Amino acid sequence: MLPDPQTLIDDFMEVAKLAGIEMPASALTFEPLSAPHKPSALPKGRMAVYVFSWNGQCLKVGKVGPKSSPRYLSQHYSSKSSKSNLAKSLLSCSDISLPGFSEATAGASIRANVDRINFLLDASCDIAVLTLLESFLQCRLKPRFEGFESQR
Repeated sequence: MLPDPQTLIDDFMEVAKLAGIEMPASALTFEPLSAPHKPSALPKGRMAVYVFSWNGQCLKVGKVGPKSSPRYLSQHYSSKSSKSNLAKSLLSCSDISLPGFSEATAGASIRANVDRINFLLDASCDIAVLTLLESFLQCRLKPRFEGFESQR
């Protein structure tokens, strides 16, 4: 089971403080998208770290800067959209079987069965803060699919 998103934010704010980063609490919010979910465009003036989970297991954690809306909105839902994405990882995995999942139905199946939490960070924060947030969430949540297989 994943921790409560607000608890993750509170803990991250402590990590940020230890790193010498001062930011208002309002700079970081979360948006839970329970399955079935519908992703929307990255809000203007925001960056994000997103978390995909299924049956309480973290599958993937990723980040996008303020100019990466396609990565945020659609690339994880199609195996052919990029070198590393959730759909491609699920296709190569033999022990996770989403209902009706195939290469042709990957996007619809992910949207129908996988939960997503978007952690939205003000774009006025340094990109290093975004990277720290992504690293913190990767360490805390231990995503099943992270980076390329050769890196695991």
